[in-house]
Amino acid sequence: MAAKFVIKQTKTGFVFNLKATNGETIATSEVYTTEAACKNGIESVRKNAPVAAVEDQTAKDFTTEKNPKFEIYNDKAGKFRFRLKATNGQIIAVGEAYEALRNCKNGVESIKKNAPVAEIVKE
Repeated sequence: MAAKFVIKQTKTGFVFNLKATNGETIATSEVYTTEAACKNGIESVRKNAPVAAVEDQTAKDFTTEKNPKFEIYNDKAGKFRFRLKATNGQIIAVGEAYEALRNCKNGVESIKKNAPVAEIVKE
């Protein structure tokens, strides 16, 4: 199975999930008001993810990177998460919570690799 962006309609609009080749969701979008806007969000992830720097905010004295970038951070529960920011600083995708930093970084690498080639399907 190939990686894919799955567009889903919700009560308030449209969202996408980027699913890895194993079917696991590796990134989720915000809610978009239209399907066209959702597809634009996917194109932004495709364009930005492969070239985005990784800013590990869990590291002491981390270096602030320029956008586009993946920000790795600790959530309130102490788990590791990431968000992908576009060139304009807008968050275009977020990841799930990970117990280990290594797994969070693997999620980022998976998006960098899969986003440019993932097909778009509608659920």
